[in-house]
Amino acid sequence: MLETIITSKTRVKLLLKFFLNSNNSGYLRSLETEIHEGSNAIRLELNRFEKAGLLNTKMLGNKKIFVSNQKHPMYPVLNAMVRKYIGVDQIIDEIIEKSGDLDRVYLTGKIAKGLNSEIIELFIIGEDVNRIYLQKLVQKAEQLIHKKISFVVFSSHDFGVFSKNNLKDHLLIWNK
Repeated sequence: MLETIITSKTRVKLLLKFFLNSNNSGYLRSLETEIHEGSNAIRLELNRFEKAGLLNTKMLGNKKIFVSNQKHPMYPVLNAMVRKYIGVDQIIDEIIEKSGDLDRVYLTGKIAKGLNSEIIELFIIGEDVNRIYLQKLVQKAEQLIHKKISFVVFSSHDFGVFSKNNLKDHLLIWNK
């Protein structure tokens, strides 16, 4: 697991936060609340990531906002590593690729925000999805990744209406 490779649990939590979903951002105090770690440990890791060029910063008032540097050569590697850790690659292999006529799949919930969770939440968009077969695939994937998977199936039209105002907390993990 990622924790055995990377010795700092704060570092692992920050990797999840910034390298799973490139839309995530945070500042020291917000990260302290989100990942439930001390500000000193977070500050040290943020400084290391910034010094290595993995995080970019911008000032918003008196807050230093951190975001992932998607142009860094290690960004794709870290993103792939975090996706594998979460189980996204197994979800794609075991559920999405075998489910038939899907249009898109979004990761949502805590994990899409870069927070670790034992429940993976998905929005599955497609027409005439076989929900019974999909549930069997989900059960198989849950055994592989040792996490629960919760999903909601939308038609393209219904998802458009549902998500009209906000896709910020949704991470597109697959599309046709």
